[in-house]
Amino acid sequence: MNRILIVEDEIKTALSIKKGLEESDYSVDYALNGAEALLHATEGVYQLIISDVVMPVVGGIELCTALRQKGITAPILMLTALGTIDDKLSGFEAGADDYLVKPFEFKELLARVNALIKRSTLLRENKVLLFADMELDLDAKCVKREGDLIPLTAREFALMEYFVRNPLRVISKTEIAEKVWSIHFDTGTNVIEVYVNYLRNKVDKKYTNKLIHTIHGQGYMLKEN
Repeated sequence: MNRILIVEDEIKTALSIKKGLEESDYSVDYALNGAEALLHATEGVYQLIISDVVMPVVGGIELCTALRQKGITAPILMLTALGTIDDKLSGFEAGADDYLVKPFEFKELLARVNALIKRSTLLRENKVLLFADMELDLDAKCVKREGDLIPLTAREFALMEYFVRNPLRVISKTEIAEKVWSIHFDTGTNVIEVYVNYLRNKVDKKYTNKLIHTIHGQGYMLKEN
């Protein structure tokens, strides 16, 4: 049975989510703050962690960072009333996998939970992705080209992984926003161009064979020169 850890300082909310997930055949523990959650996560194995963002002692962003630093790779779903793009990007940079903005319907939470656990299971079964001379190790969250280890942030890695899983086709900015970051694409921001440029500087700049190509007016494509 898949185990889930809920981190929520409002005990009624935590117990309500716990009850719903247990009725959906999940095994559920809960913690009332980030410090308590760290103890749970380091002492047990969870297939998913659901965490509020604003909490006493250790907040959700700090918890997310600490979990990733300890090598805990379970997907993290953040629950928050803070729904701006900047708020979400802060969580993603800390290592979160998805966001759900309060208030929400339980059926939407359950759909996100099912999707994250399914995706995580598939990733564990297929641990290395290859394209051209690039290798993505999904367990170690690292990228190599021509034997060189290329350090990427969590968001950069997620974007690179999406490119590698969808090669030789145009990927729009809207698709990147929705599928990689689970946010609504804002035409007034250049955040996607910024992250694509970050990625190019790390994985393409020093190599003759360029992989990330701009398709003007449409988006981006992963292909060899």
